[in-house]
Parts: sequence; structure tokens; C-alpha cells
Amino acid sequence: RQPPGTRPLGERLCSAEEATAGSGTYTRHGFVFSSLAGCLEKRSEDSGPPVVSVVRDAESQLLPDVGAVVTCKVCSINSRFAKVHILYVGSTPLKSAFRGTIRREDIRATEKDKVEVYKSFRPGDIVLAKVISLGDAQSNYLLSTAENELGVVVARSEAGVQMVPISWCEMQCPRTHTKDFRKVARVQPQFLQT
Repeated sequence: RQPPGTRPLGERLCSAEEATAGSGTYTRHGFVFSSLAGCLEKRSEDSGPPVVSVVRDAESQLLPDVGAVVTCKVCSINSRFAKVHILYVGSTPLKSAFRGTIRREDIRATEKDKVEVYKSFRPGDIVLAKVISLGDAQSNYLLSTAENELGVVVARSEAGVQMVPISWCEMQCPRTHTKDFRKVARVQPQFLQT
């Protein structure tokens, strides 16, 4: 949980006419956005518009919570599950990566018995998932990609090119046109991380 007044990464703070972008912010398309998660500070200058900046709260180490949507990278797969490293909670980068597991039965909502892990994820894929139970020192966070919005968002082909989703279960390499099976996320715009 973030302390009150905390701004998530990439939040639109104000128009560039109202204020100047200070540290922890950037200007794009006439608006000031936060470039990190933290507390908003507005400082008035004698002449000209005030300066807005976002200061990271050093104390708060964000932890994945049940129900949180996380961005993770697939490390390894076997027939029963995919092992991942959790990199972001929402749009906030984690200071240290947490380990997670996506079990075969949590990959999709329908026909769970027909799911094959290697047709859903490959090592190196970037995946959006939801935390369904918390880990402890010994075990990993359990994650699910059973909703349409969850699943693979970035995958590279054998040729090393970022693949394009062509359906909910396939991605294609734009260079070689080879198709690969994936559990593809129907990405909501707020989760697109450039």
C-alpha cells in the first residue's frame, strides 16, 4: 500500500502551462508526468509558474499484495508451472525482485486441464499477472493470468524481434512471420510500459 499523497509512476500531474517540470517528472504532449513513484511537491518561484517535482519515499518498500496486478519476467518453465521474477507492482518498480510461480491451473480461466505451460509462456517473456497468494521466505508468490487482461505483454521471437499478438493464444514475429503460442494479455493502456 502506498502512503497517501503518493503519485504512481507515469501519472499525469498537470498541464505544462500550470507548472514547470522539476526532478522526478517529465513533460510530454503539453503535460507534466511523474517519472517515479513518490510524493508530489509544488514549489512556487518568484517569477513564472511553480515547479512540480516528485520525491521518492525512501522508507516505503512496496510489497506485492493479494489482488495486485504485477509485471514479471519468466525465468524458467516446466510442465506444471512457470517461475517468474516480479519486477513491478502496478506501475511501481520494486527495489528487489520477488519470485513468483504461475501454476498450470492458474494460467487461464477455461479448459484448465488442456493448458500447456510451454504454449503459454517462454523464458524471457514479460507477463502481467495477479497475485493470488502471498509468498514467505521458503515459497514464492502464487500468481494467476486467468483474466483476459493478464498474460504475455512482451515476447521476443527466435530472431530476437518483439512479437506482435495476433490472437489471444498466438504471437507472430514481424520479421520471419513465424507464429508462437502464448497466453496473450489483452493489454489495458495503463499497463503499457514503454
